[in-house]
Amino acid sequence: MYQSISPSQFFQALADETRLRCMVLLQQHGELCVCELTYALDVSQPKISRHLAHLKAAGVVRDRRQGVWIFYTVRPQLPDWMATIIRNTTQQLREQSPFTEDNQRLNQMTQRPNELNCDTSLLIIKEKS
Repeated sequence: MYQSISPSQFFQALADETRLRCMVLLQQHGELCVCELTYALDVSQPKISRHLAHLKAAGVVRDRRQGVWIFYTVRPQLPDWMATIIRNTTQQLREQSPFTEDNQRLNQMTQRPNELNCDTSLLIIKEKS
């Protein structure tokens, strides 16, 4: 069940650079897994997971598990003013550093979970090749 987010909670959630970078990528790509965000931002998985947990607790993103992956999306039930801020922020920042580099790294990532249809047996086969 969706709970209301206060304006201060919303802006606090976006006030961290790592969380903002995650939000920009999620807004651009719709749904990403932890491994994709880790790769794109070039930071450790525990750091990404901690920041995603913060965004989820604030009610800004939601997650779903599929196989061994956890996917995150911007929560679609956000109030219009919050969704507008996220869209406008993404539009303005996506051509600036480090957001451009994050997107470039993500686009260069091979063996992304959606490409593998979350079939872990494909990972095993490719690792043995």
